[in-house]
Amino acid sequence: MRALERIQEALQAAVQAISPFVSGIVNADLKSEGRGPVTEADRASNRALRNVLLQDGEGWLSEESVDNLDRLKKDRLWVVDPLDGTLEFIAGIPEWCVSVAFVENGKAIAGGICNPATGEVFLGSLETGLTYNGRPARSCERSKLDGALVVASRSEVQRGEWEVFQGLPFVILPMGSIAYKLALLAAGHVDATWTLTPKNEWDVAAGVALIESAGGSVRNLAGSSLQFNNRNTLLPGLVASGRNLYENVISLVQPYVQAPKTEFPYGARHL
Repeated sequence: MRALERIQEALQAAVQAISPFVSGIVNADLKSEGRGPVTEADRASNRALRNVLLQDGEGWLSEESVDNLDRLKKDRLWVVDPLDGTLEFIAGIPEWCVSVAFVENGKAIAGGICNPATGEVFLGSLETGLTYNGRPARSCERSKLDGALVVASRSEVQRGEWEVFQGLPFVILPMGSIAYKLALLAAGHVDATWTLTPKNEWDVAAGVALIESAGGSVRNLAGSSLQFNNRNTLLPGLVASGRNLYENVISLVQPYVQAPKTEFPYGARHL
């Protein structure tokens, strides 16, 4: 699949662009309107991705680019997060990644996620399936939550949003970068994850493509497939797991789903 080849090339270019910056000792600025930190590594990765990926007739949506709503007229769209997990990158925690998704008619059909700190590369498409570091991979086959490994947003755990799930018969592992969490789930390294707070399209598009390529399940909190290239890029929370586990996970999470709010602070929707 040509889109997947372009994704792989773009990830390599982004990793090279980030390489001069050292996680843990990098300077950071605050984005406008309190939208969290950004580094020169984020910006360098964004430039590299755009240079490799974007072609005539395609749209572009990136956390580090000004949104051009002309993308709404495009059937084919690149949705990228040049450095997902900037807080972890700044802190020197190896839970950050480059995330690239190819969207066609609102559906994420191919994606790539690379964690340069760990050397992990996840690539997948609905046409070809998923590879993890070049080898075929699948999401987990587990059918019960007992003994499962569930990855949770470190920020959400710190805010107390996971307290209602403590003490249940599965392990909760806090982690940065939702894109990285979704990639690990796609490759079968963890069993489930969910978030009850909204995320932007660039946070999750590549992970959604990977999970669906690997035979897993990922839905919004209403149980519907996630659609991309919306005017408002903020999506509801999501539930993701191996296909056999999904009904158990959504049954657990659904009682805690609240009616959506019109506005969300930075901390409630990032990571």
